[in-house]
Amino acid sequence: MEDKLTQTNANLHYAVQLIYATCCLAGSASYLDDIRADLRDCGIIRAIRDHDTAALFDWLVEMLSYQGISDAVAAGYIARHGSVRWAEIADGLARTPSCPKLAGYWAFYDCWYHKGSGTCAEPRHIDGCPLPRHPLRNGRRNQMAYSLFLFIRDVADNDFVAWIDRQLRTVTSESPDRLAALREVITGPLRNVYGVSDKVLAMALSTLLLAAGNRRPLWLEVGATFVAVDTLVHNFLHRTGILQRLRADHP
Repeated sequence: MEDKLTQTNANLHYAVQLIYATCCLAGSASYLDDIRADLRDCGIIRAIRDHDTAALFDWLVEMLSYQGISDAVAAGYIARHGSVRWAEIADGLARTPSCPKLAGYWAFYDCWYHKGSGTCAEPRHIDGCPLPRHPLRNGRRNQMAYSLFLFIRDVADNDFVAWIDRQLRTVTSESPDRLAALREVITGPLRNVYGVSDKVLAMALSTLLLAAGNRRPLWLEVGATFVAVDTLVHNFLHRTGILQRLRADHP
């Protein structure tokens, strides 16, 4: 048993040392400062302070568009065609479109809008539907934007910052695995937003929470614990033997 424990510790030490060395070579020592500077420049730190839900939605829906395709392609498409704004969706829904799926967050499922064919699950209502009118990359992105809008409107009561604060307050200091519980009370509900992947959601939320800085120390604490593992990182862990050494090897 002692030999087995010694070997486990050695394997863990190997993983930590290798990953630490890699991060020292490839990582940025000013990573957090750079994040805050970028978000300050685009008004997100102010939006958190002022509970500006519209600005946070506009930023978040753009961040969540970086999935299923390379960052360069996604950024290029947004630069050419733009994204979708809170005000645009609010204006479209204010016209009370007839599609029953736009009645609220819990009604918005199985929309099936397909940009290429111009079809959806409610073809009788598509001519008056605002959802297809936004020039996003594909129909899934349009559905994601509306699902997120309806979530913030109906679940977060139009105040995304206050919703995050309320969710975090539900976890007590005595909660088992407190940090994991804090992450889950935010990511769990948002996973049900259509078309949102765990990886991109974790990256977006981590960035947002880290942006709050000392004004919201709990946001900062939780944001620093998010981990997003993509294919390249998985391949690194596999090829360096880390997964095998820790008996976590898998396809």
